[in-house]
Amino acid sequence: MERIKIADLPFYTEGPVVDRRGDFYCTTLNGGLVLKVDNRNKFVEWARCACPNGQFILPDGDHLICDSELSAVLRFNAAGTFLRNEIKGFCADERIFTPNDLVVDSEGNLYFTDSVRHTGKVFFIGIGGEQKVLIANLDYPNGLVLSHDERYLYVAESYRNRIIKIKLKIPGLEDGGYEVFADLPVHVSGDPQKNLPDGLALGKNGELLVAHYGMQAVQILSAKGLLESSIESGMPLTSNVCFLNDKSLLVTGGFDEPGPGGLFKILF
Repeated sequence: MERIKIADLPFYTEGPVVDRRGDFYCTTLNGGLVLKVDNRNKFVEWARCACPNGQFILPDGDHLICDSELSAVLRFNAAGTFLRNEIKGFCADERIFTPNDLVVDSEGNLYFTDSVRHTGKVFFIGIGGEQKVLIANLDYPNGLVLSHDERYLYVAESYRNRIIKIKLKIPGLEDGGYEVFADLPVHVSGDPQKNLPDGLALGKNGELLVAHYGMQAVQILSAKGLLESSIESGMPLTSNVCFLNDKSLLVTGGFDEPGPGGLFKILF
């Protein structure tokens, strides 16, 4: 396994995604930028908004981006032009505070987290515009990802240092609440802010990759929730992770907030 630094950046990075051409993108939160990086590691400013966080690329090439300052999920086209607010301020008649990360299923239904201590929520917006609170009263829900069959939603509950698993009866309707999928390693300092699970990615065999903020690591969990290995990320504040291809990962984060930040590639 090899770790390659792609770049040092002035701002902490988040929201890694890869498009069909193999170009990848990241967000810079307080930097207000969404950056595009081609396969030659050339950086360009792709879009701007107040505080871009998690993002997702739709099949038509549009990007949905959580803006944690605007309390909104924004839609941009494939060229980086802002189109509209997908949601802003309120969802399902509940106030939105800090949209953090999001995932869209194969039908176009959207799930996103609102990262609040103790009373955080996972929201759902259906393809027909239906809005729901899927799960409430989580202690800072953060990254999330669907299982390959879309029957389960995995969510990082940061301040409980764990991953929860929500069974879905149908899109947007949980079946029996949630269960604890995995409790994660604890930082030797005992400081709870140094072991915060953040972004998630799902491997082809069902393994779950967890960007472990404060632990300078990406944790790899088996499909049954067992810790299989830990990858050194290169950054103490490891924020998120995505697959570039079957043989490499893109890892975002940084060394402090709001910066400096960085980007690393990990080769298997």
